[in-house]
Amino acid sequence: MSHLESSAPGRRERKRQQTLDHLANTAWTLFEALGFDAVTMERIAEDADVAKGTLYKHFPVKEALLRHRFHRELADALPAVFQEIAGLPTVETQLHAFLARNAEWSEQHRAYLLPYVRFRLSEAHVKAVEQRSGLDQVFSHLIRQGQANGEFRMDYAPELLANYLQFLYLAVLLRWLLDEGDSLAVEFERMLNVFLQGLKKPE
Repeated sequence: MSHLESSAPGRRERKRQQTLDHLANTAWTLFEALGFDAVTMERIAEDADVAKGTLYKHFPVKEALLRHRFHRELADALPAVFQEIAGLPTVETQLHAFLARNAEWSEQHRAYLLPYVRFRLSEAHVKAVEQRSGLDQVFSHLIRQGQANGEFRMDYAPELLANYLQFLYLAVLLRWLLDEGDSLAVEFERMLNVFLQGLKKPE
């Protein structure tokens, strides 16, 4: 999974990441204590002991702090998740297991997911790698594995298929957040079954 890993950052980048993490951690503590809607950017800057200009330089809105927190959580969790699902017999079962774990995480963070998703949709045109969640890389990696072992059809690039899957994932997540349908785990299961039917190699 070397393509999912990045090279070690330099000292300046490490300092920048420490600042981002500090701001996001401070905001998260406030969100958990007071509720997302009640927390202002001014309060976050005050508790983080930084100038408001510093906070706004890195995070223009509260939702951007959520993005940083959630994307960091995914990056930190991925090695253990991949190790856990690696022993499953097929990539199909690995995809199901990954989305089941994602559903568990989403249940725990439901109170914050709608503002996060709305913000992510508003910046869909932004191509910066650091603003992406990394789900596209996870899906690409697993689909590429499935193609390599003969599980999945080869006539579409894994990156394209991962893009399709990510938008299906988003549709299911939004449906669940708007209180439509069944549990998120069940909805993910149904969606993935439909997607995988189209991904299987023709007989």
